[in-house]
Amino acid sequence: MNAAALPETGAVAVDGGEQVASARLQVLAAVRYKLAIHLPVLTADVLGEAAELGELRRIATTGRGAEIRLLLGDPLAALRMGHRLIDLAQRLPSVFQIRAPAEEDTAESIDTSAWLLNDTQGYLFLPDAARPLGRAALHDGPGQAPLLLQFEQIWQRAVPATQLQPLGL
Repeated sequence: MNAAALPETGAVAVDGGEQVASARLQVLAAVRYKLAIHLPVLTADVLGEAAELGELRRIATTGRGAEIRLLLGDPLAALRMGHRLIDLAQRLPSVFQIRAPAEEDTAESIDTSAWLLNDTQGYLFLPDAARPLGRAALHDGPGQAPLLLQFEQIWQRAVPATQLQPLGL
């Protein structure tokens, strides 16, 4: 796969920054209303490109039921960096929910992986967020189910990242 389109069903391996970025954009483009993201660290090259932000804005403005949940390992680092995703989330606080994992969920095996899960059974999973190597799918319920279950469990224990909420001045 050389930054090509993901197949309609089933997961494929993604290897390299270009393939991961392409898969991330395709998974975002397939979202209807709901998106779940788990990132140990929000780096400038992840969810910061104009096309990715455009898709996030599209999701956020689809109307009632739009929901983007983001689990960030280090919310303050993203704020200090001035990441464009944080700016978008602060402009659309009714759609974006950002939380930090509870201490019990910062184990190395969970804390280092990155997931992007959409509401059409699509996903991008990187076992190690620092390495552009993982798997992606546009429609793979059996592959997404364990990731979504783990995300939901972590989300329930996570604490709101109140430091990222916009000031109501």
